[in-house]
Amino acid sequence: MFDLHGKVAIVTGGNGGIGLGMARGLASAGATVVIAARNLEKSRAAVAELKARGWAASAIPVDVTQDAAVNALITQTVEHHGRLDILVNNAGTNIRQPAHDLTIAQWHTVIDTNLTSAFLCAKAAYPALKRGGGGKIINIGSMMSIFGASFAPAYAASKGGIVQLTRSLASAWARDNIQANAVLPGWIDTDLTRGAREQIPGLHENVLRRTPAARWGVIDDLAGIAVFLASPASDFVSGAAIPVDGGYSIQG
Repeated sequence: MFDLHGKVAIVTGGNGGIGLGMARGLASAGATVVIAARNLEKSRAAVAELKARGWAASAIPVDVTQDAAVNALITQTVEHHGRLDILVNNAGTNIRQPAHDLTIAQWHTVIDTNLTSAFLCAKAAYPALKRGGGGKIINIGSMMSIFGASFAPAYAASKGGIVQLTRSLASAWARDNIQANAVLPGWIDTDLTRGAREQIPGLHENVLRRTPAARWGVIDDLAGIAVFLASPASDFVSGAAIPVDGGYSIQG
């Protein structure tokens, strides 16, 4: 039910943080994982880590905000591996500024990286997924898909949009046996959130206080949900937005 042997997965931004945690999960279940990110050196290090564990992986450099680059990613993946079954739209960024200080250039940077890229990748992947008889799209949202935050208006808008994009894709492509779902990570210990802890006084303590699990998440906490949503176990799950946050979002 959770076996991914013979499947090929692309994980954008899979060379670190949440993306690497999901890549580890997919690879451990048998998938061949393509790490797709701008920093090729970092991607090669991630691939080396996966291969050292006996898992299949490769790296393709890509700027996910560029249509031509995304199309090339899909083409190269299919040429090198013969198919595409799973797309994880994980690439993301954040610029922490209140709305009155956020420039339009900063707004576009966040929206294009977090939301437009997911649309571009899904659209480019669709023909390959359909040819293969179906597939899985996993979009990475956030708690900010649910909550607002004074310090992250563009990020929250992008992650709210991810949920609605996911629902649209799930509806449009269900008859092609393509399931699309969103994962909403909570406060996970990554380079991105370490920066947040430096910029936002009291954040660490507030996260521990609000999270019933009383800890920050780690990237491997995302491995299981990635395997579930990429595998036959989730064939009748589509359009869902699933928090992985230690219970943070259930608190009033």
